[in-house]
Amino acid sequence: MIRLKFYGLGGQGIVTAAKMLSEAVSLHEGKYAITVPAYGHERRGAPVNTSIIVDDEPVLLNSFVYEPDIVLVADHTIIDKSIDISEGIHENSILVLNTEEENVLNVYKKYNFKEVYYVDATKIAMENIGRAIPNGSMLGALAAIGIVKIESVEKAIRTTFGEKAGDKNAKAARNAYEKIKKM
Repeated sequence: MIRLKFYGLGGQGIVTAAKMLSEAVSLHEGKYAITVPAYGHERRGAPVNTSIIVDDEPVLLNSFVYEPDIVLVADHTIIDKSIDISEGIHENSILVLNTEEENVLNVYKKYNFKEVYYVDATKIAMENIGRAIPNGSMLGALAAIGIVKIESVEKAIRTTFGEKAGDKNAKAARNAYEKIKKM
């Protein structure tokens, strides 16, 4: 069982990304997944988080993730909004972060994740889809660390967004997959 927690801001497609991840593993890899979003104030720019559980066996649990194995942060400013992205992490928890700024990476070191992966998913989204919505790019980053195959992510993205927008977002995912770095 892999327990994931996605953090971001309203309008970045965090809930959609979680649903696409669930679809990628469930429909294209023969695994099981459940997604439980937490919206908060439900407005653009408000903190949003989503819990996802992925397993080879049916997921019988329907709750938030309290001890994440992987934390995905789609907007590094989330910590400025009094959100503790390290809540519940354990000695083997991994962070996947949307940034390439050295000063931001230094701030995130304090959270003591076992491994930290990073990519400028927003820049990749702007280059590929023309909008600062990093959800597809961040799914590519997850694929790069082995949670899901990039081909499964691309298929789920195309299913969600349709042909034109799907192709652009799938390209963004592939770019992030190829550009991710480990701290």
